[in-house]
Amino acid sequence: MITISEKASEYIKDQMVRENHVPGTFVRVGVKGGGCSGLEYVLKFEQDEQTGDQVFEDKGVKIVVQMKSLLYLYGTELDYSDGLNGKGLYFNNPNATRTCSCGESFAV
Repeated sequence: MITISEKASEYIKDQMVRENHVPGTFVRVGVKGGGCSGLEYVLKFEQDEQTGDQVFEDKGVKIVVQMKSLLYLYGTELDYSDGLNGKGLYFNNPNATRTCSCGESFAV
């Protein structure tokens, strides 16, 4: 399961309105090889589900992830920070054993 914080939910809903996304748009999260720690997070808006997608809904936001990425992201919470150390969405991933300083890549 992947969850989302209240602040992240509000931010994502606001971005969908600002970017004029059509109804049915969801957040796709995933993992790909790369980054300084070995794996990078992927986050984007999409409208089309694919075979093998796992679908979660939390706080009014639909979150879709491919099964192979879910193995690395299970239990993750998508959160939002607007603090001085950086502004934006980030992943609270309990499976990550190491992360880079920017928070965009991780290792398991």
